[in-house]
Amino acid sequence: MAFVKAPPHDYRIENVDPVQGSLLHANSQHLYADYSLAVAVAVKSVADPTRQEVRVVHIPSGEVVFRTSGAGRSF
Repeated sequence: MAFVKAPPHDYRIENVDPVQGSLLHANSQHLYADYSLAVAVAVKSVADPTRQEVRVVHIPSGEVVFRTSGAGRSF
């Protein structure tokens, strides 16, 4: 059986406010290999993205590549 190398997890979802959905678990690291999937999960994981802040960070560069416009607490 051939070993298939898993893709690197280049994107991390960060949030300060409690997550309302079942997509992100409290004890999970929230790592994703795909930018689009990370953003979709981030937005779907908060009850109101206009009031709760969640962001997606590109791990290798540390750049915030997506952030909701929430007025929640700062990271």
